[in-house]
Amino acid sequence: MLDFWQHLPYKIDPVIVELGIFSARWYWLMYVAGFSAVYFLLSYRLRRGEREVLKKTDKKSEAAALDALWWMFLGLIMGARLGYFIFYDWAELLKDPLILINPLANTGQGWVIRGWYGMSYHGGLIGAAAALFLYCAKNKLNFLRMADFILPAVPLGFFFGRVGNFLNGELYGRVTGGWWGMYFPLAYYSDGISLLRHASQLYEAFFEGLLLFLILWLLRNYKSKQRPGFITGLYLIFYGFFRFFIEFAREPDEQLGLLFWGFSMGQALCFLMLVIGFIFAIMSFRSDRFTKEIL
Repeated sequence: MLDFWQHLPYKIDPVIVELGIFSARWYWLMYVAGFSAVYFLLSYRLRRGEREVLKKTDKKSEAAALDALWWMFLGLIMGARLGYFIFYDWAELLKDPLILINPLANTGQGWVIRGWYGMSYHGGLIGAAAALFLYCAKNKLNFLRMADFILPAVPLGFFFGRVGNFLNGELYGRVTGGWWGMYFPLAYYSDGISLLRHASQLYEAFFEGLLLFLILWLLRNYKSKQRPGFITGLYLIFYGFFRFFIEFAREPDEQLGLLFWGFSMGQALCFLMLVIGFIFAIMSFRSDRFTKEIL
């Protein structure tokens, strides 16, 4: 049983079906599953009449909550792609700017599909937030109230995304001597030796996905008259906290490594999330600026 667990990544085919140079992967199916989960959870909230946080009950505002999700999804994909190269591989972007949109690579022996490798969570967060802000400004809606309504459902989408990372055999963790470690096909040294590693994708799926979802979902209607930005602040705080410590078990990006004092780029960005989250949570109760209708 232990041997089966440790070699589980070798038994998973990341490709569902392959037709010529094109292939359908579990990774992208998990993205679809994650978005669908968030969409249906928000629909569930609206059906149950959980609209008070939006401060509007007309059909237009209800539809806006779901329409905004499509904007956020597009912003997430674009932001995650751009954010990866800005935060983790700036040199590669300068060398080949078309890498952002070009899924093909020339190996010298012909063109192959390399896919759009490289997606940054923090870049995706910035992209989704920017898209939501533009949507709310365009439709004269309160940005923070809309974010407070949407965010309790979002971590469940992350759960599927991190499971997708695991099925794809990527974003594996650092070397460990613990029995719970796994051998990953893509994680080996130049001499061909593979070592046990933390399944950090599954750690993230649990803490950033399921646990964060349970926390925010249970608190989504707590003190429903709280000022806008409170739930958004809690989201930033808890995600930043969980991810900061999981980064100690996650393998840093090879081209970047660790930054200062042994911390990774992900930890630096999560520290900023924590600071911003505390500011949002505190200011949601202490500043009248957060109560304005459009923010």
